[in-house]
Amino acid sequence: MATSERGIWALKVSLVGLGATALFQVVIVALSGSTSLLADTIHNFGDAATSVPLWIAFSLQRRARSRRFTYGYGRAEDLAGVVIVGLIFFSACVAAWESIDKLLDPRPVTHLWWVTAAAVIGFIGNEAVAVFRIRVGEQIGSAALIADGQHSRVDGFTSLAVLIGVGGVALGVPILDPLVGLLITVAILFIVRDAAKAVFSRMLDGIEPGILADVEHTPLHVAGVDGVHQARARWLGHKVYADLHITVDPALSVSDAHDIVERVQAALAEQIPALGEATVHVCPRGDSQDQGHDQRAVVETVVAA
Repeated sequence: MATSERGIWALKVSLVGLGATALFQVVIVALSGSTSLLADTIHNFGDAATSVPLWIAFSLQRRARSRRFTYGYGRAEDLAGVVIVGLIFFSACVAAWESIDKLLDPRPVTHLWWVTAAAVIGFIGNEAVAVFRIRVGEQIGSAALIADGQHSRVDGFTSLAVLIGVGGVALGVPILDPLVGLLITVAILFIVRDAAKAVFSRMLDGIEPGILADVEHTPLHVAGVDGVHQARARWLGHKVYADLHITVDPALSVSDAHDIVERVQAALAEQIPALGEATVHVCPRGDSQDQGHDQRAVVETVVAA
């Protein structure tokens, strides 16, 4: 609950920052008629809008588990990721439409100094939000919030790209303005591709190889653990849920096996800060391991603090 509260706080702050930046740019777009700045402004509004579904997801995750949702509401964060991808793609479509319309029906760009100021402010605003989101995302273990921060960072560089359009108009090559708008559209589509890969990987229970390696190797440093097999892990919201089998001395009592499970959980929680829960299956060592597992397996589920 604490991590979800911190995530909501980060989204509130970044939403205000991006909203103020985009509103300032709207005024400059109305005065100047710059298509590249309009494309960037649309993108910034889209970036601000992505905070809303993530905010809802974090709010749902504060709810306690129920008889119906026995694993909690962690998947809400993945669903929010799908909505975010859709919003980013929609912003790309709008930016492309405006840029093509400007190519077919050219209109003059004025107030170049104001457009320049808006582009620089767009970069500063996005970079500040990017640093903030990524930092909080790393602290609470939210891959969605980190990805949203990286998205803001790319947005900052697309704001700087608007300066190319301004330079073109100043040099008597106004076609550069809508062309930069199209380039920004392409940049947004690359973001859509990367975000979609990350989101759908999570929805299909994809996990980073490094995290799985930690799940497999960390228990080997716990006294009493002879081996690890059938290790699995997946993200549920911004928490990692692991499932693994450890091999121990078959002469151990249930109480001793339970103590080993607790030490394994503590080691995993220390190595994997985003650990939410680990299910540890205790299997007896020996040639009859498979039979012994059916008859004597001790299963303990432990939850990280």
